[in-house]
Amino acid sequence: MKMDQPVKRDDPAYANQLHVAVIMDGNGRWASNRGWPRLVGHRKGAERVRELVNACPELGIRYLTLYAFSTENWSRTTEEVLGLMSLFGRYIKREAGRMKQEGVRMRIIGDRTPLDPKLRALFDWIEEDTSANDRVHLTVAINYGGRDEIRRAAGAVAREVKAGRLDADAITDATLSAYMDTSALPDPDLVVRTSGETRVSNFLLWQAAYAEYVFTPVLWPDFSPETMSTILDAFGQRERRFGGVLK
Repeated sequence: MKMDQPVKRDDPAYANQLHVAVIMDGNGRWASNRGWPRLVGHRKGAERVRELVNACPELGIRYLTLYAFSTENWSRTTEEVLGLMSLFGRYIKREAGRMKQEGVRMRIIGDRTPLDPKLRALFDWIEEDTSANDRVHLTVAINYGGRDEIRRAAGAVAREVKAGRLDADAITDATLSAYMDTSALPDPDLVVRTSGETRVSNFLLWQAAYAEYVFTPVLWPDFSPETMSTILDAFGQRERRFGGVLK
């Protein structure tokens, strides 16, 4: 959503098009602080995802993109990685009916190649099953990295040029965007990172070039729709110039 001046949240254009991306950080820390296994924090985090998705229409969010598992997360323990993959599958199976009924379209971005074939098949199924929905667009990044995505997109463009189907001199930003995992989505307006960390962590590097950022100390399992509402109220007062000057 392109805004060249502060926009109030009751503005129809704001409510109908807002794209918020979230780096969901702090699940393991939340559990460790309580003396619990890290996977308990991830399960609690999945509950927050459900709550936030359900609240999106009221919050004015049409596009919600969540960073669930990065290309670097494979370095975690085998137990945690397997637990997360299992959690992804359970979430989809549990929420599929609700998403279809409530108009949520789900997409998965990232490199699926290393994932278990059964999980890949589940991703294909939920994308197809919710493909007609348009009320809320939920995108979950799994085995995703911004640099990896750009590399894959550049490789695809190079192959098109080599095959003679694309003129190298005619390549534009829009050309490369069309080969990104997010080609069906608008660029994010706002990127939120929880847990107090102030890094972008290889998330939507191309797409978030002009996004606003918010870094909150709230750990993801404690992040509520009310937390998001407060963030959006402040976001609605920001001036977005996109490199220009407000008139």
